Amino acid sequence: MKFILGFALLLLFQLLGEITVILLELPVSGPVVGLVLLLLTLIVHGRVGQPLHEASSTLLGHLSLLFVPAGVGLMLHYELLAKEWFAISSALVIGTLIMLVSTALIMSFTNKLFTKGNS
Repeated sequence: MKFILGFALLLLFQLLGEITVILLELPVSGPVVGLVLLLLTLIVHGRVGQPLHEASSTLLGHLSLLFVPAGVGLMLHYELLAKEWFAISSALVIGTLIMLVSTALIMSFTNKLFTKGNS
């Protein structure tokens, strides 16, 4: 029964996230907003309840099953991937490099900002 209650709580926060995105016309997915709302609720509450802990632990135990559809999709579109491998690889490498550089610059900026404020 605890698992069902915890799972219902997770679905409730996903629904709240979807509603928030629709009402505020946010450019973010509903489940992401729902997870942020759940995080804020847990911070305010101060602990994770037993039903939520049981449901999340069970779902994490079966997380590998969620990757099966992605693997099937890769095999289904194998010919397209084989034909466009260079463009896909280039986009992945360039996107990763841009992300790493921007993250390093932001980290450097915030580090200087916070260390300057503490001095």
